Amino acid sequence: MNRYPLWKYLIIIASVVVAALYMMPNFFGEAPAVQVSPGRTTARVDAGTLARVEDVLKKNGISSTHLALEGGSVWARFETTDVQLRAKDLLEQELNPDPEAADYIVALNLVSRTPAWLLALNARPMYLGLDLRGGVHFLLQVDMRAALKKHLETQASDLRTQLREKKIRHGGIEVVGEHIEISTDDAATQAAARDLVLDRFPDLQVNTGQSDAGHLVLSYNADALRRVQDTALKQNIQTLHNRVNELGVAEPVIQQQGADRVVVELPGVQDTAKAKDILGRTATLEMRLVDESPEGRAAELGNGPVPFGDEKFLLPDGRPVIVKRDVILSGDSLTDAQPGFDSQTQQPKVDLTVDAKGGRIMRDVSRKNIKKRMAIILFEKGKGEALTAPVIQAELGTRFQISGSMTVNEAADLALLLRAGSLAAPMEIIEERTIGPSLGAENITKGFNSVLWGFLVIIVFMSIYYMMFGLFSAIALTFNLTLLIAVLSMLQATLTLPGMAAMALTMGMAIDANVLINERIREELRDGMSPQAAINAGYDRAWSAILDSNVTSLLAGLALLTFGSGPIRGFAVVHVIGICTSVFSAVFFSRGLVNFWYGRKKRLRTVSIGTVWKPEDDEQLSSAS
Repeated sequence: MNRYPLWKYLIIIASVVVAALYMMPNFFGEAPAVQVSPGRTTARVDAGTLARVEDVLKKNGISSTHLALEGGSVWARFETTDVQLRAKDLLEQELNPDPEAADYIVALNLVSRTPAWLLALNARPMYLGLDLRGGVHFLLQVDMRAALKKHLETQASDLRTQLREKKIRHGGIEVVGEHIEISTDDAATQAAARDLVLDRFPDLQVNTGQSDAGHLVLSYNADALRRVQDTALKQNIQTLHNRVNELGVAEPVIQQQGADRVVVELPGVQDTAKAKDILGRTATLEMRLVDESPEGRAAELGNGPVPFGDEKFLLPDGRPVIVKRDVILSGDSLTDAQPGFDSQTQQPKVDLTVDAKGGRIMRDVSRKNIKKRMAIILFEKGKGEALTAPVIQAELGTRFQISGSMTVNEAADLALLLRAGSLAAPMEIIEERTIGPSLGAENITKGFNSVLWGFLVIIVFMSIYYMMFGLFSAIALTFNLTLLIAVLSMLQATLTLPGMAAMALTMGMAIDANVLINERIREELRDGMSPQAAINAGYDRAWSAILDSNVTSLLAGLALLTFGSGPIRGFAVVHVIGICTSVFSAVFFSRGLVNFWYGRKKRLRTVSIGTVWKPEDDEQLSSAS
């Protein structure tokens, strides 16, 4: 009756071992470290950078406890903050001799002290949120009107080209607000333009209510409008990710909030001015012809000066390229860039798409410069770098490709740079908060103490009131807390103060299930049922009440998770996971303990579950009075 099969005990043992392993990294703390990351979008941190860092530390007699290349950055861990500060200053001087043109960001940071054998099991600690670690919080508003206007101007440019090719005469095309207006002289011209729009421009719709005999008014349909807004928001988020990497933040939070807002949280960053500078930075792209003259080639080889009217830039591999000052095309004309493979050579490539105006320019320029090189230059912080300088193989149009000696990763990186070199729409900081590290440490202490004292009070009460069954409940509660922390660590969730509050709430809900079970067992014993039968009936009959209460709480948690944001979502994540772990620990795990302790006793006369008041006791008490 009260015996688990072997496979259930194996599940319990496995869950205990896994929970203990993945909870452990949270108790090793963090070590002071220096992070070396790229200072420019096109810069790379590789094995050569790692060797330079190691050489600088050795020359100055600084020993690091851990030095590795991880996640595109070099991490050097030290024993004390004094050594950390000294190493940071030395690396800054060595890697960035010119502070105005820094190639690397050398930042102070904290890294986990988790042992390598736990890391090999992918056991890592939870991230700490802004309120626990300190840092800066920004809420940015995306100007969707500007994004929409930019796309409408592209559509208007393409529309002019199509009308010209179809020889449909019109009085002009202009973008007015959120619409495109085509001036027409007669009904026949308007009908022809309308048919062209319906045939060639599926994203546009004709506004019949605003159109008249002399104007055809067009706007985006609902699906296209939503797609334009989503694309602008996602591109801005991707661009912000690229820029935040410069700050040396290990766990930045950059996420969408609502339809047109972005939340940026940078734990550990205290320099608000630096953060604003990075987030508001602009990057522009330019396409220029390479100077193929004898003077230009001589300058590339270092055998002569840069010719008048030319400029010198460096390619990612360090080779110089001499380009003309005249800009063929800027990044404003670029609408898309995607990595792929050449169908003939099977080599990695990048497919570029420009608007109609850019396509006309590319056709004219490429037709006159076949077999010559064209450089793509990225300007950032006032400094330009040539991303690539491919040879023009044929006449180009609105769609063309860049190919050459590049790897798959390099093609993907190049496409990302071209696509997200600048923001798709302007953004404005509408909310800003700064939390100091001392306040974060105080929050950690207070949050930890609240959970710890709540945990201890519950254990003491349960052990006194329910005796042996209270001890089983305390062990189950300990396992529940361990399992909850382990699951959050495996998911690499970010723990915040509201998350700690959810942990305390989870403990109360978990012990509530054990109270229901214990009281149900008491009722069955009070009704004269045998101890073994009372245990079995107590767990079975309490299950429906436990399930109902937890399902309703789970629904509330899912609602918070779906519609909430920021701290509310942090609370909801821990709350939802905590409900699942509490049901498992309070019902399945605790019954396993009870079955293991009492189930093997065939002639069980009593159980240690505190005082059981029986009806005859009440009768004797009333007669004595």
